Amino acid sequence: MLDYSLLAAIAAVVREGSFERAARSLHLSPSAVSQRVKLLEDRLGQILVVRGSPCVATEAGRHLCRHVEQVGMLEQDLLGAMPALAPDGLGRITLRLAVNADSLATWFLPAAAAFAEAESALLDLRLEDQAHTAESLRSGEVLAAVTDLAEPVQGCRSLPLGAMRYLATASPAFVARYFPAGVTASALCQAPCLRFSQQDRLQLGWVKQQFGQELTLPPHGLPSAQAFVDATIAGLGWGMNPASAVQQALAEGRLLTLLPGAPLMLPLYWQYTRQPLPMLERLTQAVLAAASAGLEPAE
Repeated sequence: MLDYSLLAAIAAVVREGSFERAARSLHLSPSAVSQRVKLLEDRLGQILVVRGSPCVATEAGRHLCRHVEQVGMLEQDLLGAMPALAPDGLGRITLRLAVNADSLATWFLPAAAAFAEAESALLDLRLEDQAHTAESLRSGEVLAAVTDLAEPVQGCRSLPLGAMRYLATASPAFVARYFPAGVTASALCQAPCLRFSQQDRLQLGWVKQQFGQELTLPPHGLPSAQAFVDATIAGLGWGMNPASAVQQALAEGRLLTLLPGAPLMLPLYWQYTRQPLPMLERLTQAVLAAASAGLEPAE
């Protein structure tokens, strides 16, 4: 029989990133949390948490954390039907999700807010590039993710959400400086672009879509969705911005599209564990509703 007081300690350390913060969340002393983690590691004969700043779970630890989340969701539903069990429950659970920055900045928050309003649960939203959120699913770090991967990760369902429309935009001054003779492949190799992270390939993808070849683009690194728009307006570089995020700036003339009528459509998917968890299904319905309102139909 699993000892859920020990499992809760593991999950709290991984969620909070340290034994001290985990202790505060569990209303225990750091030494008590450390003893529980060590006791479970001794019982299983393997390391579950790599101590550091932050503390991170090993592969075995991630599996246990995922189990705690799944049991917690089932328990929350049970407590709704049988409140008298509440004193002995696991407490308020936290669901870990992976979301790309542009989704979080545009359409995803209404889904999170609707879910949080209806459920006794907390959300831990982890920012990942849409091409890499599936890795967090594979490793067991999250229960669900917004991803551009249509193929289901092993043990997961994949549902289409729609497509996010991206526009290649730049300030009028930037266009005048770097594209006086038009947007050409040679000009793009000289004009600084904006890149959210090293995993961000939207700019490269748009260039290949328009010019049929891969180009070496000089990038500014800018890991913030809102700052990405602001930096484009300020003239730091050109970048692929969600159409909804730059609509007003385009209407006011503060931004221009590099090639009018040449968007990049990025299909997105919601992948989540196949375990029959009613709470996760309700979260999925909230995500699908928000995506229907905030994304375009995928072609």
